Amino acid sequence: MPSAKILVIDDERMIRWSIEQTLSRAGYSVAVAETAAEGLALFGQVAPSIVFLDLRLPDEDGLTVLKKLKAEDGQDCAVIVMTAYGEIRTAVEAMRLGAYDYLKKPFDFDEIEVIVGRALEATHLRREVDELREARKRTYAVDNIVGRSPKMRQILDLIDKVAASDATTVLIRGENGTGKDLVARAIHLHSQRADGPFIDVSCTAMPDTLFESELFGHEKGAFTDAKGMKRGLLELADGGTLFLDEIGDMHLSSQAKLLKVIESKRFKHLGGTTDLLVDARIIAATNCDLEAAVKDGGFREDLYYRLKVIPILLPPLRERREDIPLLLQHFMTKYSGEFHKVFSRTSEDALQLLTAYAWPGNVRELKNLVERILILEKGDTILPEHLPPEITTSHANRPEIRYCLPATGIRLEEVEKDFVRQALETATGNQTRAAQLLGISRDQLRYRMQKFGFAS
Repeated sequence: MPSAKILVIDDERMIRWSIEQTLSRAGYSVAVAETAAEGLALFGQVAPSIVFLDLRLPDEDGLTVLKKLKAEDGQDCAVIVMTAYGEIRTAVEAMRLGAYDYLKKPFDFDEIEVIVGRALEATHLRREVDELREARKRTYAVDNIVGRSPKMRQILDLIDKVAASDATTVLIRGENGTGKDLVARAIHLHSQRADGPFIDVSCTAMPDTLFESELFGHEKGAFTDAKGMKRGLLELADGGTLFLDEIGDMHLSSQAKLLKVIESKRFKHLGGTTDLLVDARIIAATNCDLEAAVKDGGFREDLYYRLKVIPILLPPLRERREDIPLLLQHFMTKYSGEFHKVFSRTSEDALQLLTAYAWPGNVRELKNLVERILILEKGDTILPEHLPPEITTSHANRPEIRYCLPATGIRLEEVEKDFVRQALETATGNQTRAAQLLGISRDQLRYRMQKFGFAS
């Protein structure tokens, strides 16, 4: 039997004694108080899971005490109010203020154990939900969007601004694997809508024939297989976020219906006659060139401009190569914990190969590579022999790069100086990274920095 702590606040000695005896025999730890002042003091000392609170106390109104209990404890404690016959309206008001349940006096003491069991179960489930919600926030926190490059710092700053704003439409663009879904969830979980639903819809996987029924819902009998009323995804997203992934694949007729909803914030169930209001932030994502699709007639121009009120363009990994070491470390930490490995380093040779690779699959490809290495390999360091052929041979097979010599000639030293400067800027001052970009050692880089007057 659980040894949960229970506090009874009631000015009737027999009530206090009876509840204490009943619950103590059931294995609970019970504290009792005769007045509001005594009860509030004990509440801070005992930290009970359940409070039985009489609504009529000699020194303070029970509803006032309830407010103080909820203000101090939030949702962790279940308060069960006790009220005399004829005070049901007051008990209902207590429920509105956060009480878990109420008991009418005189009550059956067998009922006490039942209501305690239900209250503890509800409290346990609420805590589990809170823990899951916090775990979800940690998983999709902005901190998990790894990157210190100038482009990523701009993206992270934009995410914070968008999350804090009232913007109802956001358009995220980027190649496959750049983390569009991660950014969408980060915006949701850092906004005032965080406790609302996040509904993820793949526009690619939804045929146009099902779009209206799935997004708007339908009434019974709206079509042959409509056996009952069904709420749509838009309705389920009310108060939260609707994420439309790969919106570039949405059919034109569906685009028109979506635009109408965005403009009016109203829609009808398929087969319905009543307008329904919806308050949901719509985040759309695509890897398509929507401007080209608009010109070709494959995407509605009015919807495009309505969605891109807040545009976010995620750079491909090849345009932020300085973030690769950070991403490697992030994924090694993640998967070392999952697979009980001790990987924590990447050798210089392996890092050079990984940095030179074009990463057509972007961050997702890098994540999958680290996961595969940690599953299959041993040790604590990622080595060149752990890398697949497409990475180890990409540098060797790269076409020769030719720089055109001006007819008037050029000073080679100035070219070298400019490339050293560019490498340091790209690496944001990280000398090891800058040396890797130039294919020289760190000592050689330092020599050139001193030679050209760069601070070291």
